[in-house]
Amino acid sequence: MFKDKSILVTGATGSFGRRFIGHVLANYRPRRLVIFSRDELKQFEMAREYSTDAHPCLRYFIGDIRDRDRVARACANVDVIVHAAAMKQIAAAEYNPTECIATNVQGAINLIDAAIANHVERVVALSTDKAANPINLYGATKLCSDKLFIAGNNLSGRHHTRFSVVRYGNVFGSRGSVVPHFRSLIATGATTLPITHKAMTRFIITLDQGVRFVDRALQKMVGGEVFVPKLPSMRIVDLASIMLPTGGIEIVGQRPGEKLHEVMIPREESLNSVDMGDYYIIQPAHHWWNTRKLQESVAVRGRKLDEAFEYSSETNAWWLTGDEIRDLLAATAAT
Repeated sequence: MFKDKSILVTGATGSFGRRFIGHVLANYRPRRLVIFSRDELKQFEMAREYSTDAHPCLRYFIGDIRDRDRVARACANVDVIVHAAAMKQIAAAEYNPTECIATNVQGAINLIDAAIANHVERVVALSTDKAANPINLYGATKLCSDKLFIAGNNLSGRHHTRFSVVRYGNVFGSRGSVVPHFRSLIATGATTLPITHKAMTRFIITLDQGVRFVDRALQKMVGGEVFVPKLPSMRIVDLASIMLPTGGIEIVGQRPGEKLHEVMIPREESLNSVDMGDYYIIQPAHHWWNTRKLQESVAVRGRKLDEAFEYSSETNAWWLTGDEIRDLLAATAAT
C-alpha cells in the first residue's frame, strides 16, 4: 500500500522512527518519505545512515509537533502518517506537566486537524500500555491522545481521513528501558541489580516486531480501532538473574507512577474488544461513530471477548522462557 505514496513519520529520529524508516525503504517504494522531528543533530546523524543521494524519496523536515502551522505544512500532499512523536519519560512529565500536555495532547490535536485539512488517507498513532487505566501524567496524556485520534474519525466528514491507534508495551532493549540500565551497571562491576518489586511483570515486544505490527495496522485499518498485539510476559527478576547470574538483586521500591503489572486492555474495555487471533482490536465505544465497516472487517476472524477479560502482563498465559530471554539479550546486544 506504500507504493508511490507520500508518508510522514513524526518523531522519526527516535528509536521506532529510525527503524520504521529503514523498514519502509527496504520493503516499499514510496514517492516521498518525510522525516519530521525537532532535533537537527539527530536528523544530521540519521542522514548519514539514510542519505537523500541513496534514497531520493527522503525529506528531512525540522519541526515541532506543538507548532500548528509547521505541522500543517508538513502534512501537505501526504497520504499516510505514522505519529510516533511524544514526550515519554514518566519523571520528566510529572515535573514538567505543561510540556507533556503540549506535546502529547496539543500535538495530537495539531496533527489531527492538519491531516483532515490536507486530505490524508490514513493515520496511525502510537500509544502505550500506560494509557490503559493511567496512574501517571504520561499515561493520562496518551489516553487523551488515543481518544482524540479515535474521535478524529467523526470529524473528518467528506475528507475521509481515517485514524487508528496501535498500543503495545515495553520495547526490549530500547533506550530508557531496564536492559541498557542493567548492562551499564554490570559494565561498571555491579554485584547486584536494582529491582523495584520481586513480583513485577512486563509485556515484551522487540523494535522490529513493533515496526511490523504498525505496518500491519496500516494495511488492515478501517478507522477507529485500537490495535493491541498479543505479546509474551516477562518477570523482571528473571531478567536480572539471567543478566547477572552470579550476583544478587536489591529491592529499591516502585518509582512514583510505576505500575507493578502492565495492562493493555482493561476489564472495562473488554466489551468493546475483539480477539483477532494473534492480536486484539478495541472498537470505538460510542454510537456516533458508524462502526459498520469495522464490524464487517472483524466478522470473519473476530471473536468477542468475555466481559471479565483483562489483558494484563500478570495473568497472561504466554511467558518468555529463560532461553528466549537470553536470545533477546543476544539480539539486542548485536544492534
